[in-house]
Amino acid sequence: MPPPAGPTAFIVDDDEAVRKAVSRLLRSAGIAVAIFASPREFLAQYDPATPGCLVLDIAMPDFNGLQLQTTLGEKGSILPIIFLTGQGDVSKSVQAMKRGAFDFLSKPVKDKDLLTAVRAAIERDAVARREQAKLSEIRTRLDTLTPREEEVLEHVVSGKLNKQIAADLGITEATVKMHRARVMAKMKVQSVAELARLTERCGIRGNSE
Repeated sequence: MPPPAGPTAFIVDDDEAVRKAVSRLLRSAGIAVAIFASPREFLAQYDPATPGCLVLDIAMPDFNGLQLQTTLGEKGSILPIIFLTGQGDVSKSVQAMKRGAFDFLSKPVKDKDLLTAVRAAIERDAVARREQAKLSEIRTRLDTLTPREEEVLEHVVSGKLNKQIAADLGITEATVKMHRARVMAKMKVQSVAELARLTERCGIRGNSE
């Protein structure tokens, strides 16, 4: 069964009793759930476009939770991971957190703790996806600029005056003004400060030479 399209808690655990208990708890709280008996089963069906979080058992045979975390990281996944850990998994929990896990909870997990963690992870995912969408939109605008407009943009966000840009690029001040106006229009901004904020989010910090 494919997972629901809305925010979903993906539960990956080889213990059927745990899967049932966790899914029952989350569903009772109105959270959509998709359950998997192994990391490989999850990877075969997971759609990165589906928001939510991953509730992941850390110790599983063949392909464990840490390995799944690594695989998802290599794929560029931003899905927050909440690890479920047993008594002897302290060192693995530390590894998981160092690799960017959202949280880890010890079995047996308290219902309140799990619900709190899942809700917080889903919210974190929503924030990250909104930021990704904004960055994607900014990059789309940047892609519409001509090479010369990109040069002018870098000089503008460095705080240079039109006459300085003209001298640097070997063009007239009138040409700089024309390119500058086109950059502002294509980037959909009203001020240099706003332009600088947008481009800095994409790693463009200007040409200060």
